[in-house]
Amino acid sequence: MTEHSLIYSVGTQVVAQKEVMAANDRIAHPAGAVGVIVRSPVDRTHAYRVKFSDGFEAPIHHDQLVRLAEFKSNSICDNDAPLMSSGLYDRVIYRCVIGSRAYGLEDEASDTDLRGIYLPTADLHWSLFGVPEQLENDETQEVYWELQKFIVLALKANPNVLECLYSPIVEAATPLGEELLEMRSAFLSKLIFQTFSGYVASQFKKMQTDIRNQGRVKWKHVMHLVRLLLSGTHVLRSGEMTVDVGQYRHQLLTIKRGEMPFAEADSWRKELQSDFESAFKTTKLPDRPDYERANAFLVDARRRAMEESLP
Repeated sequence: MTEHSLIYSVGTQVVAQKEVMAANDRIAHPAGAVGVIVRSPVDRTHAYRVKFSDGFEAPIHHDQLVRLAEFKSNSICDNDAPLMSSGLYDRVIYRCVIGSRAYGLEDEASDTDLRGIYLPTADLHWSLFGVPEQLENDETQEVYWELQKFIVLALKANPNVLECLYSPIVEAATPLGEELLEMRSAFLSKLIFQTFSGYVASQFKKMQTDIRNQGRVKWKHVMHLVRLLLSGTHVLRSGEMTVDVGQYRHQLLTIKRGEMPFAEADSWRKELQSDFESAFKTTKLPDRPDYERANAFLVDARRRAMEESLP
């Protein structure tokens, strides 16, 4: 169910956004009164039945009420407050290109996807407003993770985040960003096998769903499944993350275009899966990432966030 079709359930506490009227145009309760939903409609074109503390019940439409929890949250943290977004894009410490251009799989229709990390000022980070875990700009295809969020994902061997750290196309990096790049190997561990396996399984499930529902696969899913296996096997064997898979460009783009017979692509997938598991058995990567080094870096970055200029 999408946000636009969400129906609040019976028992939800809500706040009336308009005056609640009784018979003879009498105001039974003022705007801001709290009630409980006792009957929910089947869709948003019909009204809820809301009961107030004095026992009075009234029909109220969805756009005339708000959940109490949401009302309280908005009251103490105005999402439009200038502090929420002011200057955050100016606090980017690292920016790179990911996606097809970084993979060496771009064509004339490829977008330029930018990813990176931002370090909020200490005052904003400590404030009641807090900071968003990531900044997104759909128009410019940009996403920037807050530093701590990025580090946590990297420690968990999130493929998207590790690819960001190892992207061959770095557009900008402050001294602090450079320090993070210099210690990026601290995030590599055997956990890559489990995390990448999860992503591979997700892509494989999509592939199976496509076959079951449509009688054919979405070739982009197949290509990314193969690419993940290639990337995961390489890092387990070499101890270095590779993002550019240009040496397999012809085969991968042949898959993406649907020009490789499915049986051939699936056979390659099975071969790569076996290779991936063999690489895990012999990898020299540590059992766990270097949490202590990552934590020390984060604490130091937080201290430096108190400086006037971006570190």
